[in-house]
Amino acid sequence: MDSFYITISIVALIIIVALLILTRERGKIYSKPSNLATLGISLVVLGIIFSEEPVVGYSFIGIGVLLSIVDAYKNRQK
Repeated sequence: MDSFYITISIVALIIIVALLILTRERGKIYSKPSNLATLGISLVVLGIIFSEEPVVGYSFIGIGVLLSIVDAYKNRQK
């Protein structure tokens, strides 16, 4: 059963990468992510790593998502 979920995850990753490559605009320069977005992404990854402890894992994920939303809202106004 685990190999089934791993296969689904790999197929989903391949589809996402293919869509990103196909929809990418040529020659467009992307800005680097802000410190707040980097911190949010790092907290989400830590939440996944510490998922054995639900309180700690979900707290990291929740705070990371909240920081990413705040960063997106701040960058939208620029």
